[in-house]
Amino acid sequence: MLVELADYLCKKSVWIIGGDGWAYDIGYGGLDHVLASGKNVNILVLDTQVYSNTGGQQSKATFTGAVAKFAAEGKAQMPKDLAMMAVAYENVYVARVAMGASDTQTLKAFIEAERYDGPSIIIAYSHCVAHGYDLRYGMDQQKKAVECGLWPTFRYNPALAKEGKNPMTLDYKGPQIGVKEFMYNETRFSMVDKMNHANAETFLATASEHARQMWRRYQNLEQLWESPAQGEES
Repeated sequence: MLVELADYLCKKSVWIIGGDGWAYDIGYGGLDHVLASGKNVNILVLDTQVYSNTGGQQSKATFTGAVAKFAAEGKAQMPKDLAMMAVAYENVYVARVAMGASDTQTLKAFIEAERYDGPSIIIAYSHCVAHGYDLRYGMDQQKKAVECGLWPTFRYNPALAKEGKNPMTLDYKGPQIGVKEFMYNETRFSMVDKMNHANAETFLATASEHARQMWRRYQNLEQLWESPAQGEES
């Protein structure tokens, strides 16, 4: 009899898993609905920065300067910051992770997301054959993506705010290397230089400034919760 009831006696862990094409683009409305629901549902986004399953079209997650279908000369726009949009809800657990940069930080994010009683989303950097390099170096490239600042890693845990603690934990130290050191290891970026050197230089400059902007943005968020609100006693 207890065997038949076992499924009802155990806490269920619900995870929704998809790629960036779904999460950033065609499925964003549904994802946003889940985040806004307040339900205890976990979401994992495997972010390859491209529509991998349908031939490699650009998505809203595609990095500046990357070549993809419908961005044959390199994408000029900056990528959408899905993590920041989720943080704006303030009651959603949000993490950006890259296992190649820190498996410890990645594990912490999964544990915290699972424990959080509410919606959670983990956005995980995922290397892909469409990036144009030997994927045995995938973890090295993940680390460089974080070190150059194009893939900020952090954890935002609303449960800490309820305890009077800072919910924002930055897990990277800002840009430590140039974006070119990361980007030009991959054909999706380096081939632009062969087609149009001037455009390639512009993309590098834009990506570098984007990395600096994200560092300042996330630092500001971390400091926002560290400092008492205006008018409050310190």
